[in-house]
Amino acid sequence: MQEIAGTQYLSKRVAGLKPSGIRKFFDIAATMKDVISLGIGEPDFTTPKPILEAGIQSLQRGETHYTSNSGKMELRQGIAQNIEKLYSVKYDPVNEIIATVGVSEALYLTFTA
Repeated sequence: MQEIAGTQYLSKRVAGLKPSGIRKFFDIAATMKDVISLGIGEPDFTTPKPILEAGIQSLQRGETHYTSNSGKMELRQGIAQNIEKLYSVKYDPVNEIIATVGVSEALYLTFTA
């Protein structure tokens, strides 16, 4: 636990939390050569410049607020269009597509549907 100028920032309970199994797996994989880690879903490459620029532009436009629980409609519409283009299958972005924050949320929603 760290103290700065007499101020304690983490409770003993939080400071004593053990790393998750996924984190342990990630740490082990990081010590190995030529291993593709599927541990925590972090990319092993630098974010491409067009994505960085799009993110900066989005911030400059003030797009800094939470979206709906289903994800941004523009993204869901793009996903529907891409699926139709690639697989000739139509999905309704309003009722049949959601964008989750990660695979854990997606799996949870799938298994509890």
